[in-house]
Amino acid sequence: MKSTPLLAAALGLACLAAPAFAEDTAAVPATTPAAAFTVDTPIAALMADERAKAVLDKHLPGIDQHPAYEQFKAMSLKALAPFSQGMISDDMLAAIEADLATIK
Repeated sequence: MKSTPLLAAALGLACLAAPAFAEDTAAVPATTPAAAFTVDTPIAALMADERAKAVLDKHLPGIDQHPAYEQFKAMSLKALAPFSQGMISDDMLAAIEADLATIK
């Protein structure tokens, strides 16, 4: 999916309405048991694991480069979706969930 500029724009506007999270992600372990990877996992935790990061890069390329990443990284994809103006759809969440489930 090559809609990074549109995703960036949608998330940029959406993150203005989303609460900022001051949660320290230094406590996020570098690897998380694969069973823990779901669309309910905080984005920072997914990005901390190279296997889960590859899944996000496939579906949401450049999400960690988004200007508002620091504001939404403590949120899960499922929690972020309503603020994405449709860029993170239920179908996309299902596809991400399925890919995360394949991580061994």
